[in-house]
Amino acid sequence: MEQKLPLPPFNFESATQKVQMAEDAWNTRDPEKVSKAYTIDSEWRNRSSFFKGREAIVKFLTQKWTIEHQYKLKKELWAFTDNWIAVRFEYEYHNVEGEWYRAYGNENWEFDENGFMMKRFASINDVPIAESERRL
Repeated sequence: MEQKLPLPPFNFESATQKVQMAEDAWNTRDPEKVSKAYTIDSEWRNRSSFFKGREAIVKFLTQKWTIEHQYKLKKELWAFTDNWIAVRFEYEYHNVEGEWYRAYGNENWEFDENGFMMKRFASINDVPIAESERRL
């Protein structure tokens, strides 16, 4: 069976590694690549959207990065135990009109025994910023 290292149960080092791997993958803005970290039937809540499965993840991310231009993300480990990780994050992007935003949020992740994410629940808020205020 395929595995996505590191595997749970997590310690500080492996949880930190998992968070960095997620950040790196998301910053590629490649929906197919990102989707490979999740189980085939992974459950997501992203803001007010609820969906399930890798195909839905690819569709969601493709749409996301069609409207969020120059997307750049930073994730930070917040907490972990056994097969769960919580992260804080922020990302910046601009829309097609050139208006910049910084999004802040938290994610709760649950992993299967093979290191794939089974559940991702994200709460996110966008704040308009001036281009000169960008940090990422």
